Amino acid sequence: MILVIGGAYQGKTDYVCGKFHIGRDQIADGAVCGPEEIREAAALNHFHLLVKRLVKEGKDPIEAARKILEENPELIIITNELGYGVVPVDPFDRAWREAAGRTCCVLAAEAGQVYRVICGLGQALKR
Repeated sequence: MILVIGGAYQGKTDYVCGKFHIGRDQIADGAVCGPEEIREAAALNHFHLLVKRLVKEGKDPIEAARKILEENPELIIITNELGYGVVPVDPFDRAWREAAGRTCCVLAAEAGQVYRVICGLGQALKR
């Protein structure tokens, strides 16, 4: 598994398509996709929004991430960094951000490679 992180609108998807030679049609969208789509995808974009959906459903995102990796160990996961900036007033948003951060820590530990993308430029954090 490869993890790609970065701020919103920093060019993560374009970076992944170029570096790993995949088309946008091979990327599942965590905001709306189901498990089967993730199993068949080369990459999963908006992982943070998948975490949000899981938290709303009362599911454990870390457990779900581990299952995703069992079913698709070559997956490239693309996610926004949510831990910077103002802490949300809304309790759900705080819980979601914490869940996303903790899940990404688990993913980074398990990943073969981790990249951070800023202004379209990827920096290897783990190879």
